[in-house]
Amino acid sequence: MIVKPRPASTVVLMDECSRVYMTKRPNTMKFFGGYYVFPGGAVEESDYWEGPEILKTVQEGESIPSAHYIAAARELFEEVGVLLCQTKDGKPAVLKDTAVLEYRRLMVNGELTFLQMIKQEGLKFHMRSLTPFGHLITPEVSKIRFDTRFFLAHLPTGQTPAPDENEVGEACWLSPVEALAAFQEEKILLAPPTVLALKTIYDYLNGGPLHMPQLQGDELFNYKLQLKSE
Repeated sequence: MIVKPRPASTVVLMDECSRVYMTKRPNTMKFFGGYYVFPGGAVEESDYWEGPEILKTVQEGESIPSAHYIAAARELFEEVGVLLCQTKDGKPAVLKDTAVLEYRRLMVNGELTFLQMIKQEGLKFHMRSLTPFGHLITPEVSKIRFDTRFFLAHLPTGQTPAPDENEVGEACWLSPVEALAAFQEEKILLAPPTVLALKTIYDYLNGGPLHMPQLQGDELFNYKLQLKSE
């Protein structure tokens, strides 16, 4: 029986030096343990929100459900403590470290949702803080499947990532070319979607379009093999 893919979001976080933030999944994890990935995860029920008091959409006719944007921002906050929100006057929101830790604990334990936190702090989440650039669906042969939207986000002023030790084994800033070179030299493990995302960002930084090829199944797997053989 074909497994229905779960909606999911992934965030490529970039700093002012055009480096991307990569996190290594703990080796003990059954799903891609030891692999370097970008923050992200499945869309949760609490991510479905249409209330205008805390959510600002990109534009009318947006084809990507807002839940994907909210899930991306939530996962980024839960996993590495980076908050993509603004104050009422439009400035980047910066919470105290103690508040960030407590909110992340409450969210992971299911005692508070991301959107409840935003409302409690009197903040706004603007979908424009995330730029969509890709869409991949796990092949039908897989037992675990995701319908994933990829986003690019810039590190907000005044914030520094602080990985969750339960979800992240190691973390580092790498330029896309450094990450791809480390993969080719077999110094780090990358899944095909991560390789494709890195190559897309690399091409974008070198004048190309910010658009990930929508490869699926064997196409995506063969893309990985071709890149490793260059």
